[in-house]
Amino acid sequence: MDYASIHGVFHRAFMAFSTVWGFGNVLNGFVYFNGIQVIFSWILMFALYFIPYALMVGELGSAFKESGGGVSSWISKTTGPKLAYYAGWTYWACHITYIASKSSGGLKALSWAVFRNAETYDTLPTLAVQLTTFAVLIFFCWVASRGLNPLKSLATIAGTSMFVMSILYILMMFAARAINPAADYVSMDLGAKSFIPEFNVKYFTSLSILVFAVGGCEKISPYVNKVKDPSKGFPRAMISLAIMVVVCAILGTFAMGMMFDPAEINASEDSFNSYVSNGAYWAFQKLGAYYKVGDLLLIIYAICNAIGQLSTLVISIDAPLRMLLDNEEAQQFIPTKLLKKNDCGAYVNGIKMVAILSGSIILIQSFVPGAAAVLTQLTKLNSVCMPMRYLWVFTAYIALRVAGKRFNPEYRFIKNDKLAIVAGGWCFFITAACCLLGVYDANTFTMCLNIATPIVLTVLGVILPMIKKRENANK
Repeated sequence: MDYASIHGVFHRAFMAFSTVWGFGNVLNGFVYFNGIQVIFSWILMFALYFIPYALMVGELGSAFKESGGGVSSWISKTTGPKLAYYAGWTYWACHITYIASKSSGGLKALSWAVFRNAETYDTLPTLAVQLTTFAVLIFFCWVASRGLNPLKSLATIAGTSMFVMSILYILMMFAARAINPAADYVSMDLGAKSFIPEFNVKYFTSLSILVFAVGGCEKISPYVNKVKDPSKGFPRAMISLAIMVVVCAILGTFAMGMMFDPAEINASEDSFNSYVSNGAYWAFQKLGAYYKVGDLLLIIYAICNAIGQLSTLVISIDAPLRMLLDNEEAQQFIPTKLLKKNDCGAYVNGIKMVAILSGSIILIQSFVPGAAAVLTQLTKLNSVCMPMRYLWVFTAYIALRVAGKRFNPEYRFIKNDKLAIVAGGWCFFITAACCLLGVYDANTFTMCLNIATPIVLTVLGVILPMIKKRENANK
């Protein structure tokens, strides 16, 4: 394997790594899975789910390179336009909860950047916080409706800076003991028993957090055939990706284990909620204290996060909607009113639907006691809803292998069709099971939100083709 090939493999692996992985994944794993016990679950998730998932995506991208790698196009080619519409709808619908979380997350980041503490934001009346969050959503919906997307370039810059800070956190945390040995570190028990989790209800109902964390690698599928010798180069890139992710997950978990005591995190529901919503900021605040630079690292992280959250909010309102409504095959199932564009080329009625649905989630959470609990709810809700779009990846893969020689991808994950179908079915089952188990929550309001949101979005997706059918009949 020559230098150019090796460079190409690692370039694709790094591209995928920056797309899939983020600092929040380390924090959520640490908080939800009792500290360093999450390492056991990370390794299982990578070996039994993430690697097969990534390699299946590679095969789909190789088979349908002319389609740009979109999940809807894969479904369209393998099963037909009706299911392709539902795949596109699912991808869009999943972003409804994501948009609500970005509005809240942006305000949270701004609060930390200005006040440099958790208390200011968390002690505000929930109703006031949610009304402000709703106002932020409406404003950015207006920005999207005017065809003004000035924050897209900022999203790229902020995303890159957040990625860099995630890596720096790990490096600086491990170096901190040598630089400042007298600082207050948490003593970790590194015995074998400390890594084995308790397989209880909380464990199984939190697995959706890990599935949500490792998803999204289908975004790099268009680059499969740009790797030299895809049948060998792409698997190497994905294995390199898996190694990079698992190393960052493990080292990041150890770094957090030096800062935070799981017993303190799990001391009460309020404490747990505070760590979910504030843990990342506390991590950089403590890191700054270890290096004796005050809140400098915290402020940099909070500003980058605020820009990233709010710029991603605009993109999440606009891009998934265009992916759904610009698709000519999907348009035959979508009512004409939703296809209306304004002078700026924006789907105004579609944006209004986003505002209504995401806004409803925000306003419903006005009754939640505590702003920190709101962010915890949104984290869990996203872990239930967002992985549902991965189900279509595995559906497309199974359909691809059922089709046999009808399609000829340059790269194949597994040569034997039957084994490939079993692998696709396994990943489909894991995704569906984790989403269903993730619905459960000890908090009744959270569980009701986890149940109602997917049902409402699914029913709406089924109703729209019926409206379109009646519309065509009337014509």
